[in-house]
Amino acid sequence: MKDLFDYAKFGDLELNSRIVRTGLWESEREKTGNLTPEIYNRYENIAASGVGLIVTELYSLYPRDAFSKYSQTLNYTRFVREAKDLTDLVHVYDVPIFAQLGFVQFNKKTEQNIKIEDMSIDDLRKIQTDYIIAAQKIDYAGFDGIQLAMGNYYFLSRLISPYFNKREDKYGGNTLNRLRLVIEMIKVIKQNTDLHINCRLNAFDIQKGGMTLEETIEIAKLLEKFGVDSLQITRPRSPQYFSSENYEKKLLALDTGRIIDNVKIPVIMGGGVKTQKQINNILNKTKVEFISMQRPFVADPSFLVDWKIQGEGETPCRTCNNCYWKKTATCHIRRTPTLNI
Repeated sequence: MKDLFDYAKFGDLELNSRIVRTGLWESEREKTGNLTPEIYNRYENIAASGVGLIVTELYSLYPRDAFSKYSQTLNYTRFVREAKDLTDLVHVYDVPIFAQLGFVQFNKKTEQNIKIEDMSIDDLRKIQTDYIIAAQKIDYAGFDGIQLAMGNYYFLSRLISPYFNKREDKYGGNTLNRLRLVIEMIKVIKQNTDLHINCRLNAFDIQKGGMTLEETIEIAKLLEKFGVDSLQITRPRSPQYFSSENYEKKLLALDTGRIIDNVKIPVIMGGGVKTQKQINNILNKTKVEFISMQRPFVADPSFLVDWKIQGEGETPCRTCNNCYWKKTATCHIRRTPTLNI
């Protein structure tokens, strides 16, 4: 039987467990973007807890993006030096770490939030170049991989969606064309870095005329073909997925399972689980082998320690979503700081 604390192969990486910590917002950085002792302490607690893989909070590609003030940025002079200290700290615990990279709006001088169909080829080339330069910085900083934010309605998720992308050139239209920008830059990143490339995708879009599960499967197959090493599937924000029961039965067993059936690379199931028993049931009753968690690590970065000792457990997270809506890396219910273990 599979267990969440199994040692597991994840592509070329060895994981200490099947749990992937996914980050989101970073509220504890200095105004200049620099890492603080609180951030280093939090990552060390997560790495020491028994987690298999860490995905950082969002690194914003552009310093004036919609979410840049709630996230880290690669655009300050000490990024590589400080991030290298962070990756070295995590690696002490034999835990790999990926840098999550993305942005929401494409802005150009006085033009804000330019529509995809109004972007020039030069605009698209700039985005590709910026991603490639960012990937090189991430590689220099000692990260094991990069996660491209292609879900949750970040820019790349809209670029690949027929609902948002109305272009009529080679970067719009059919599935391959809408994915072309991503494929081209993945090729260059592979040629110039040793990074594991993970892509985070929506299972489907809730908009009529958006991404269907069938098209997500097609995109997953294309990403694998052109060099992507793993995927993470996020759940749609739709009423039928609000209950954990429906989430497990529908999104997990059907949607994520169907994607797993169509690719050979590792696939991470995104979020929504809270108990050790539920996770092990999913691991043993479905084809899922890796599960990501975000908010539980905000509530207590070390909760997996208790789970491993006790053999059962439930996260202290109450799913109040304040950490999400208030865009912080701290819990608004559990305010007692966690000691370094």
